[in-house]
Amino acid sequence: MTSTTNGTAKKRPVYRNINIFTDVRTYRLPPAGFVSILHRVSGLLMFLLLPFIIWMFDNSLTSEISYDAFTNAFVAGIGFVPAWFIKLVVLGLAWAYLHHFIAGVRHLWMDATHSVSKEQGHSSAVFTLAASVLLTLAVAAKLFGLY
Repeated sequence: MTSTTNGTAKKRPVYRNINIFTDVRTYRLPPAGFVSILHRVSGLLMFLLLPFIIWMFDNSLTSEISYDAFTNAFVAGIGFVPAWFIKLVVLGLAWAYLHHFIAGVRHLWMDATHSVSKEQGHSSAVFTLAASVLLTLAVAAKLFGLY
């Protein structure tokens, strides 16, 4: 209990950890929390799929034959892996890169300007989420042949 200036006691708020089994369904995470979690997820996804990225880069640059095999993977697939799955993995990598980049720029902007408020954090988090989704949809449209 803390006391105020007039002598009456004011009850202090109690902070507790969130119980994953009971509280996770009712807890409302702010947009900045989603951006923070997705920033970590996107970094992990890019790290785990780094061998696939290196394989794509190697096959796209080694020779004309390997480039043809690389582009054919998006049409016919590779072995038992269908082409739509490869496109989906590449789309996931594109989202991870776009989100991670935009969220990183958001963090750099907040660090450089020192103007962090609740409203700015909310609006920049909403912008980060919207921009990464919209850019990923544009990549998906190109990847799946809509234009």
